[in-house]
Amino acid sequence: MTRPGLIALVTGSRRGIGLGIARRLASEGWHVVLSARSPEADQVLAEFHGAGWSAEYIPCDIADAGMREALLAAISERHGRLDLLVNNAGIAPRVRADLLDLSPESFDELIRVNTRGPLFLTQAAARAMLAWKRAGLENYQPRIVFITSVSADVVSTSRGDYCISKSGLSMVARLFAVRLASEGIPVFELRPGIIDTDMTAAVHDRYQTLIDDGLTPVPRFGQPGDVAAAVSALASGAFDFATGQIINIDGGLTIGRL
Repeated sequence: MTRPGLIALVTGSRRGIGLGIARRLASEGWHVVLSARSPEADQVLAEFHGAGWSAEYIPCDIADAGMREALLAAISERHGRLDLLVNNAGIAPRVRADLLDLSPESFDELIRVNTRGPLFLTQAAARAMLAWKRAGLENYQPRIVFITSVSADVVSTSRGDYCISKSGLSMVARLFAVRLASEGIPVFELRPGIIDTDMTAAVHDRYQTLIDDGLTPVPRFGQPGDVAAAVSALASGAFDFATGQIINIDGGLTIGRL
């Protein structure tokens, strides 16, 4: 299904899960605004334009208030609408450290990027979405998706800062789901498990061993496309009455088993 004239913003979309989501949406006819911290993404845009997909790139450090404001202002000025916000941008700890060695600096950085940044980007986007809805914008049914992690619930004592940041983001998603439900803006949370990306590359062999030993009922790494398929389904409107729900994209990792 093509979606002419509809605008999607995918943060953290220069690589990994975010790029997979952007590819899926663009292939379905969305105009995709890609965004990440890097000042340029010429290679990525060349791929999109070469495939005949509609896309642009606006750099944004999600932790920077001024850049968040500039990102949304650019979308408003160029397109006059935002139909889908996918909060995907996030970082892993620079160093995996035992909880007893966790540094305040690492904790603060992950909270700024993984929790605080998406919170205030969504706040600003939601205000704009409500204004467009109340102005009677034609064919306007905005939606918001948060990409968190199974680490919002599953404990990893060598990544305590990451777990806390994603747990906090999960609450952000639920808060917006409740606040915006009566306004007709569905909000969803996707929790990826072990996904084959740059973020997991350093521990790929360890995760592969765990998967081979039965950690996940589906015996493989997840792929960015697995998360992208779920975003596509939520963006279609088929699940609007399920606003606020958490969907694990984890190969069954979080199923309780004996």
